[in-house]
Amino acid sequence: MGFGEAVVLGVLQGLGEFLPISSSGHLIAVPWLLGWPEHGLAFDVALHLGTLAAVLWAFAGDWWRLGASALRGALRGRPFAEPGGRLLGLLALATIPGAAGGLLLEDWAETVFRSPGLVAATMAGMGAVLLLADRRGGGTREASGVSVVHALLIGTAQALALVPGVSRSGATISMALALGYRRDEAARFSFLLATPITFGAAVLKVPHLLSTTGPSGAVLAGMAAAALVGLLAIRVLLAYVRTRDYAVFAYYRFAFAALLVAALLVRSRILG
Repeated sequence: MGFGEAVVLGVLQGLGEFLPISSSGHLIAVPWLLGWPEHGLAFDVALHLGTLAAVLWAFAGDWWRLGASALRGALRGRPFAEPGGRLLGLLALATIPGAAGGLLLEDWAETVFRSPGLVAATMAGMGAVLLLADRRGGGTREASGVSVVHALLIGTAQALALVPGVSRSGATISMALALGYRRDEAARFSFLLATPITFGAAVLKVPHLLSTTGPSGAVLAGMAAAALVGLLAIRVLLAYVRTRDYAVFAYYRFAFAALLVAALLVRSRILG
């Protein structure tokens, strides 16, 4: 893989991981559109290290407060007594569906799911879900008050992002909006939830990447681009949805899906 390709894919990862437009869908569809060689799921996960660094940096204060709260509670024998410790436990709970799905569908994620046609369908379908959920926007719930049931529902939505084009942030934000959370709070919970699932995927996949290809300059450049752009995407989205809705991202998804369908039709006629 060339240096330029890795940086472009890193930028797509940084944008798509946090904006509800699907990083996995873009990492499959854009190389296909441009005729680039297949880079594989392991490289995608390496890029996730970059976005993991971004979300850890952006929410370092939050994680420190959550951890400190859980520790204080644990020392008293009640780890979930304080709001921060309770939220940390619920984030762990919400991670379980995605982790279980990843282990069960790992082979499909690396083969069957990496299809431009599937990406087109899921980009459009999830765009419709996001648009409908956003119309319910304006709720008053905050991430700090998430319930056990809501955590499991949002975590189950996150598991759907194993299918490229669905979007981890898109699915979790849509579920949170449907449950009545404020737009910015839906994004905040989604970003916090990204940390454990991304860390787990990296632990499983990155060692394999390093053992087969090594930390090449192109891979490191892609990871750096993902980190920098991801941090910017977090800041921009949180600021944007405090006063605006998510409709623009749904419309983008429709447009991208239409582009893929058009490309598929053109290629089928040429090859046919």
